[in-house]
Amino acid sequence: MNPIYERSEAVTVRPARSEDADVIRAIRNHAIEHSTALWTRTPQSPAEGTAWLAAHLERGSAFVAEVEGEVVGFAVYGPWRELDGYRHTVEDSVYVREGRHGLGVGSALLGALITSAREAGHHVVIAGIEAENTASVRLHERFGFHHVGTVPEVGTKFGRWLDLTIMRLPLS
Repeated sequence: MNPIYERSEAVTVRPARSEDADVIRAIRNHAIEHSTALWTRTPQSPAEGTAWLAAHLERGSAFVAEVEGEVVGFAVYGPWRELDGYRHTVEDSVYVREGRHGLGVGSALLGALITSAREAGHHVVIAGIEAENTASVRLHERFGFHHVGTVPEVGTKFGRWLDLTIMRLPLS
C-alpha cells in the first residue's frame, strides 16, 4: 500500500479523483453556507468545483476519506502564497461531512496530507483557522502544528468579524 494512504479503523483515505468533484463540492458548499470555515458566502458552481479540484489533482494534493465506500470528507493542500519565494510552503484544508465528525475522518485526512506534502518536498504546512474553531485547532495541535499568531478581525461572515489563527508545521 502506498504510504500516503492512511487507515483509521473504518476510515480509508485515498487520492481524490475527478469523479469525486460533486461530492467534494457538496461538502464544501455546506461549509460555505453553514460555517465560518470558508470565508465566503458564494457557493461553488459545478464548473468552479471541477476546476478547483482539477488544480489540486494536477498537483497530487487532494484526498478523500471514505467510510463503507461513502466519501465523508476531503482534504487538500495548495500554495500558501503565489510568489516564488513561498514555493516550499503550502496551506492545508480539511473538511468533514456534516454528521461524520468524531470518527477519525479529520485525523486520517490530515495525516495523509502531511505525509504527501513531506514526500513532495515541501518545507512547511500552514493552517489558517477561524479562531473559534477549537476542534480544528486541537486537530492541528495533535499533529504537531504550533500556534504562531492570531490576526483579529480580518474577515467577516454572518454579520460578525472573524479572527484568523495561524498555525505552522515544519516538515523538514
